[in-house]
Amino acid sequence: MNKIVVTRQIPQKFIAQLEEIAEVEVWNEKFIPMPREKFLLSIKDATACFVTLSEKIDETCLNEAPNLKIVANMAVGFDNIDIDVAKQKGVTVTNTPEVLTETTAELGFTLMLATARRIVEAEQYIQEGQWKSWGPYLLSGKDVYGSTVGIFGMGDIGKAFAKRLKGFNTKILYHNRSRQEATENELGATWVSFDELLEESDFVVCTAPLTDETKHKFNASAFEKMKSDSIFINIGRGAIVNEEDLVNALNKGQLLACGLDVLEQEPIAMDHPLLKMPNAVILPHIGSASENTRNNMIQLCVDNIKAVLNNKSAITPVNS
Repeated sequence: MNKIVVTRQIPQKFIAQLEEIAEVEVWNEKFIPMPREKFLLSIKDATACFVTLSEKIDETCLNEAPNLKIVANMAVGFDNIDIDVAKQKGVTVTNTPEVLTETTAELGFTLMLATARRIVEAEQYIQEGQWKSWGPYLLSGKDVYGSTVGIFGMGDIGKAFAKRLKGFNTKILYHNRSRQEATENELGATWVSFDELLEESDFVVCTAPLTDETKHKFNASAFEKMKSDSIFINIGRGAIVNEEDLVNALNKGQLLACGLDVLEQEPIAMDHPLLKMPNAVILPHIGSASENTRNNMIQLCVDNIKAVLNNKSAITPVNS
């Protein structure tokens, strides 16, 4: 009989669908990842697993699961999975593209506005009882309207983010591995080199996936090229940023502020220097966190598992 391992607590209506085709083992924790040792033990006889970014699917893991047919990853990115080894072993890997695009872009735009207008600082200012009077420059921030916004990574989320800029009369720059003329015509965006993106943008927004090429792309050299009053936003992957270099750049005044929904180590350590910086807005990786979108992501994982275990093609394979 097939066995499916689900590494996080998900609504029963989705478990019920999986139970129609297999025995299902669920790690019934919403916010605590399944311990690595427990996961390796659970997948020994599994034919499918439903995982999140918290689970590392490497060669060790795949060697422990000789019966595994599919890894359904509840995310668009899949840098937590060794795709090449999975393919060698005949294991299908799937992700959840498209269903989270608009929600993630919306969160990114929210983060940009909140950082630019110092919303978190302003709320804390009131909570701490500091608001005694109005002042001409009290918590003055930075306008998005009429600014130049540079997007690093013009994939689906980058395009959705750019669409939201239309009502703000912004100049849209982007850098991508390849030019996208259709996107340029549709959105009025201009392809520029990476250095030009950094040098000319008032806001630099990272929506790129993590690859060997993008890891620590935003480092000391990159931050030195940015405007001193620019704001850096990351809704891509945490490891695209060298966080030590980011902290140094903020301390040196090489950029005005940052807003991050993703970190290299998640959850962030409570002694991380970014948490002590008033001009850094840090969120707990909630880019796709709307009820509707999370339901759609889970359903797509379930549908991929059902397809593969029924000897059909996966819906959204990443290593076909």
